[in-house]
Amino acid sequence: MPFNLHTHTRFSDGSSEPVEYVEEAIRQGFTTLGFSDHSPVPFENTFAIRGNELCLYGETIKHLNNLYSAPHAKNNESPVKSKIDILLGLEIDFIPGITRSFDEYRDLLSLDYTIGSVHLVRNSDPSHLWFIDGPDFSIYDKGLQEVFGGDIRKAVTAYYRQIQEMVTIQKPDIVGHLDKVKMYNRGRYFSEEAPWYLGLIEETLDLIEENGCVVEVNTRGIYKKRSDTLFPGPAILEKLLKRKIPVTISSDAHKPHELSLCFTETKALLTEMGFMDILNKTPKGWECVSLE
Repeated sequence: MPFNLHTHTRFSDGSSEPVEYVEEAIRQGFTTLGFSDHSPVPFENTFAIRGNELCLYGETIKHLNNLYSAPHAKNNESPVKSKIDILLGLEIDFIPGITRSFDEYRDLLSLDYTIGSVHLVRNSDPSHLWFIDGPDFSIYDKGLQEVFGGDIRKAVTAYYRQIQEMVTIQKPDIVGHLDKVKMYNRGRYFSEEAPWYLGLIEETLDLIEENGCVVEVNTRGIYKKRSDTLFPGPAILEKLLKRKIPVTISSDAHKPHELSLCFTETKALLTEMGFMDILNKTPKGWECVSLE
């Protein structure tokens, strides 16, 4: 049965009200739907929850949980069977010295889980940030020049150092789109087979393993045609398998119809590589779901 833990609604940069995702998830036979809108950031942007809507976001998802997940009685009828588990998560941007701690959000919203992600990479000057995401690759190129003087090795190293710090200090439940820094590279600036790049990956996986994080296998780059491979790609997936680091599949959905895009192909790839199962988050904790 499908599930998705990486979902964006109109509260951040998604298209629709949360209930529309729930109804689509039920239509697709989901067992679990986790919401993970982008945490607020302290500067003008078009992608994150506005600070004054953060609590409303939490209340909205919890209300949907009460409606769709918890067994309930109506007009003295017997409790109905649970339809779907609705979980409250947050995709929290980590920018050292700028963003709030993950524990603040955990305590404020009583989150079921956190996704830790890096979309904006800082250098020594916190006012200079390299934005590696979005629909326009020219912003990636421009930021590389302005923030890191065009030095791709320095920029990519800063990206992975930021993830490493996030994993060590903030300890997210899930690490989001681990190698997203490659999205607009497309072989233009660096090779993913370069020793220095592979060294950064190994260092990062050491810390992920040490801190017990789950790594998401994110399909969005594929179905949006922004990447030739998943986040993370096959080479990193092989390393995760060898280390027995647990993974979960997510679509990073921004529209209801995206909830399970490329899941069938991704499950087939993981099975072919030797993965036996993936993790799903439930109200009772993590559970293994067979890929068979």
